[in-house]
Amino acid sequence: MKKTEQLYEGKAKKVFLTDDPDHVIVEYKDDATAFNGLKKGSIEGKGVVNNRVSNHLFRMLENKGIPTHYVEEINDRETMVKKVQIVPIEVIVRNIATGSLTKRLGIPDGTKLSPVVLEFCYKNDALGDPIMNDYHIYAMDLATEEELTAIKTMALRINEILLDYLKGAGVDLVDFKLEFGRFHGEILLADEISPDTCRFWDSKTGKKLDKDRFRMDLGDVEEAYAEILKRLLGE
Repeated sequence: MKKTEQLYEGKAKKVFLTDDPDHVIVEYKDDATAFNGLKKGSIEGKGVVNNRVSNHLFRMLENKGIPTHYVEEINDRETMVKKVQIVPIEVIVRNIATGSLTKRLGIPDGTKLSPVVLEFCYKNDALGDPIMNDYHIYAMDLATEEELTAIKTMALRINEILLDYLKGAGVDLVDFKLEFGRFHGEILLADEISPDTCRFWDSKTGKKLDKDRFRMDLGDVEEAYAEILKRLLGE
């Protein structure tokens, strides 16, 4: 299957059409952004880490019964995926309070959340990805009730699987962002699961092993990404 024209370029990835209308090729970049693009930079090797870690986790989730857009890893930076229509909702799964949640609600940083908190954001950079609820989603016709139920169920199941898996790697899954897409009428997990889209804390030391190191100018950003690759894929 061959690349044809570039379909899209985002903050972290490029997407290319192929000679199969049902499949596209995603290329992961080293570009890094934070705060809805206000902070920009580059993290050497980030694209390779995100591509390989995300594919590894997607394959594991597929084996656990989660339908995803993943098809095949082509090389260190490129992956073939199903050409989904992205549902314009970012799903945030929170296990431990930190970041914007602590600022909005005054919950002390590091508080374990029970039950797990699901949040939805409207995927719209121009509006700053505002928080929304089920009623907004239905009023804006972004997803049907059946689709949103499937998304919620999958998000919580993905969280259970990842929590258990990452615990074995000495990593606490603090929170993470998911995106879903439609493919021939089915809701699939799409986008990526990586240090760009998750907050990973070392289980023993609490050290941040994700993009927060870039956001917060903590240093050792490349090393943190490499550490996640090492712990999950043994490399």
